[in-house]
Amino acid sequence: QVQLVESGGGLVQAGGSLRLSCAASRRFTYAMGWFRQAPGNEREFVAAINWSGERTRYADSVKGRFTISRDNAKNTVYLQMNGLNPEDTALYYCGAGPLLTNTAGEYTDWGQGTQVTVSS
Repeated sequence: QVQLVESGGGLVQAGGSLRLSCAASRRFTYAMGWFRQAPGNEREFVAAINWSGERTRYADSVKGRFTISRDNAKNTVYLQMNGLNPEDTALYYCGAGPLLTNTAGEYTDWGQGTQVTVSS
């Protein structure tokens, strides 16, 4: 099991940028994913990266705007978010799991989330 802590959320105007970080408590070789959940909605896949960083996946809604990356020396995964719009407002979670997948249920460890709010 690995503990995950997200940071970097905040309030930003439409068109702005934020970089989220997810720090792990120890070195691990799992895939990492970012998901988000707005009030009244289910948890939604955003992006994922395999353990080496060589393979990534993105939701269609964020392709070309968001970039996932990882620094295994720091046990940290990042989500660079550019061109934010109000529809991106949500609680953003990072998860760790053995597979590079869009499916939340395949991730075994989760952080507590960081809030991203985009004003129009």
